[in-house]
Amino acid sequence: MKTEWDYSDLAEAYLQRPDYSDAAIDELLASAGLEAGARVCDVGAGVAHLTLKLLQRGLEVSPVEPNDEMRARGEQRTAAWPQVSWVEGTGEHTRQPDDAFDLVTFGSSFNVVDQAAALRESSRILKSRGWFACMWNHRDLDDPLQAAIESAIAARIPDYAYGRRREDQTAAIEASGLFGEVRRISGGIKHQQSQDDCLEAWRSHGTLHRQAGQQFDAVIADIEMVLHDNGQAVIDIPYTTHVWLAGLRD
Repeated sequence: MKTEWDYSDLAEAYLQRPDYSDAAIDELLASAGLEAGARVCDVGAGVAHLTLKLLQRGLEVSPVEPNDEMRARGEQRTAAWPQVSWVEGTGEHTRQPDDAFDLVTFGSSFNVVDQAAALRESSRILKSRGWFACMWNHRDLDDPLQAAIESAIAARIPDYAYGRRREDQTAAIEASGLFGEVRRISGGIKHQQSQDDCLEAWRSHGTLHRQAGQQFDAVIADIEMVLHDNGQAVIDIPYTTHVWLAGLRD
């Protein structure tokens, strides 16, 4: 299925991206009162980073992913789980039945959809008193190494910006009129990578791809130099998982 942004070339590199915080996922599920056996539609599931976290907690998950390459890798990673069923679809058109899910999640994908349409679609497929959640992993840009990487990017792309993925999602959720109070949840993680894996993760960075354009390879080379100068074979990268959670209005 084709979407505005094609992630096919990034699918393999996405495997090197960090998982979501266990503490944040557990707090999300506790806040929503969801236990093993609850049904979740994970929209924009990619290579299954969030899907796996949900499966590990005994949830029944229907991951929705438009990109064939991403979905194939996600299916491979979740093949051992009987309670997963992958679907080709988008946030605006999930191809899921009405009133079917206790929770709809968007893991690092709510920023690349028509948010108003995706919220309407989420409300359609949610059960009464179901829940919506969107989340992203944000690197700690105050960390010295991450600050150096940001400087390298800005040197070639002075107006580089992370866009909606680093914005507060409360207003967009509230504007739909479909959901109640928006709750904020966060949890820190340390993602450990080799220099090579870290560089591979940067190659999967869709926002950087789009804004760098023809300079993308040069930016990656600059990041590689920063990592080399850092001198650490294994890097601890600090992230915070930020979650926005809201219940469907009656």
